[in-house]
Amino acid sequence: MAKYVIFFTLKGDAIKGMIDRPSNRETVVSNLLSGVGGSLEAYYWMLGQYDGMAICDIPDSVSAAAISLAVSSTDAFGHLETHELIPASALKHVLDTAKGLSYFPPGG
Repeated sequence: MAKYVIFFTLKGDAIKGMIDRPSNRETVVSNLLSGVGGSLEAYYWMLGQYDGMAICDIPDSVSAAAISLAVSSTDAFGHLETHELIPASALKHVLDTAKGLSYFPPGG
């Protein structure tokens, strides 16, 4: 199963709704992920560019895209950014694969 990090920012109306009617957002995210056979490893609120992030195990990129679309369709988020995480232990394999590839830039 692949690991992903999802960064998000909420729109003002969503934040107001959370203030007016607090709920356990970690459970909501966990339930969403279980719908595609995934699981939640960590869920954090943040200061700075993003309001929060989730680290998730998701079966594949199609499932990750489906989650992104389902969440984006609520119009509660100003920004949603999903990245697949590659374990450091895979770096040698990535580098060995890159070494065997050839690329020629346009016009080159």
